[in-house]
Amino acid sequence: MSTIAEFRIPAADSVMSATFERAPEATFEFESSVSKSLPSLWVSGVDPGTIEPAFEADPSIESSELLVETDDRLLYDVEYADSVHLYDDLLADGGSLLDVYGADGWWRIKMRFRNREELGRTHDRLVERGVNADLARVTNVERLTTADTQLTAEQQEALEAALEYGYFEIPRGISMEDLAAELGISHQALSERLRRAYETLVDAELRVQNEPPNTES
Repeated sequence: MSTIAEFRIPAADSVMSATFERAPEATFEFESSVSKSLPSLWVSGVDPGTIEPAFEADPSIESSELLVETDDRLLYDVEYADSVHLYDDLLADGGSLLDVYGADGWWRIKMRFRNREELGRTHDRLVERGVNADLARVTNVERLTTADTQLTAEQQEALEAALEYGYFEIPRGISMEDLAAELGISHQALSERLRRAYETLVDAELRVQNEPPNTES
């Protein structure tokens, strides 16, 4: 049975630990890709003058090249050192990367496996390499709703916390700065998560509304 798994892995056990230390405000997200090669890396929260020296000082990174610069994000093509095996270890048993997000010294990795056995082998391999791979969530694909598959784990967490602490109330029960502190992330990282979550939910709602009615009897 196809399975969705979410790993929480410390950068100290995987990649870019030095980058997280030198650029603590930065957040990272792998670009969506259908390729089996390592996708490019979106960086938010910092400018090139901050992140590029961090990349250069990181022993897990061989080289980096700025591909795209927008108002709030940077896209880098990053080549990792030969000693970095995390990507190969994750995909060795046929799993597929769905989402990779990094912040505050941690990677959150969402993957799809064809069955629980593939997931188990992947987890065991990471542990054997000394990687503290915490399985944060495991879900059968058949049980996922449309909303579940569209929102990332970080976006879901941010929305749930915002609701719990009264961020959406009038007047607000908590400021964004305080909510970010509750989640242990930066103000900018929280703002970006909420913005993307809003976009995802609005897009899903509009698509549902625009679907033609089912006239089958």
